[in-house]
Amino acid sequence: MEARSRSVEDIFEDFKGRRAGIIKALTTDVEDFYSQCDPEKENLCLYGLPSEQWEVNLPVEEVPPELPEPVLGINFARDGMQEKDWLSLVAVHSDTWLLALAFYFGARFGFDKTDRKRLFSMINELPTIFEVVTGGGAKKPVKEKSSVSNNNGNKSKSNSKVRVPETQGRQSKALLQPKDEDEGLEEQDEDEHGETLCGACGENYGTDEFWICCDICEKWFHGKCVKITPARAEHIKQYKCPSCSNKRAR
Repeated sequence: MEARSRSVEDIFEDFKGRRAGIIKALTTDVEDFYSQCDPEKENLCLYGLPSEQWEVNLPVEEVPPELPEPVLGINFARDGMQEKDWLSLVAVHSDTWLLALAFYFGARFGFDKTDRKRLFSMINELPTIFEVVTGGGAKKPVKEKSSVSNNNGNKSKSNSKVRVPETQGRQSKALLQPKDEDEGLEEQDEDEHGETLCGACGENYGTDEFWICCDICEKWFHGKCVKITPARAEHIKQYKCPSCSNKRAR
């Protein structure tokens, strides 16, 4: 969209077009969408277009991006869970992206409190993509259920993605150790493992932070630096960091 002023109705039409494109990808065009999300490819995103079309593509290269970006790496989780659960996960992340994009435009074009409220009210009259894909959204988001059920061991291969580096200790749960739960243990871990650095930001290991290892270069990263949460890590068979994914693409 151009930088000239836009109305609430303009932004809502943009929202509806992108929403329709994503719904098409997750329903009528689902076979094509599924095939394009090959886990062996680099980090991919699902984009809804204002023209009611969709595309699976690499994220933009500029940082920070001009517009809010969809969730990164949807293809990596494809084969780690049932198809309907994976589609539901993509759907709920697509809902959050569309809201972020609509309110980004609202801020960019100077919407006041009344305009923002009207925009959200118009958006809220439509069912979410998640509700459309799941048939009403009566149950809790699949993402929450998956992260709990996988702790039972039925995804042991995925669980290996979330581990402590060899120099960071013996138990992976130390990655998420709260600061105020055991200060003595935290100090001991930081003294012993402080030399381990994040491959993205270069900062030291911290006991209260989630880390993930790249299966290609074997570097460790803060989950927040590569946009991977503990719940998403449960579904990743082979994690490739952005740098290794880009090398594969070239």
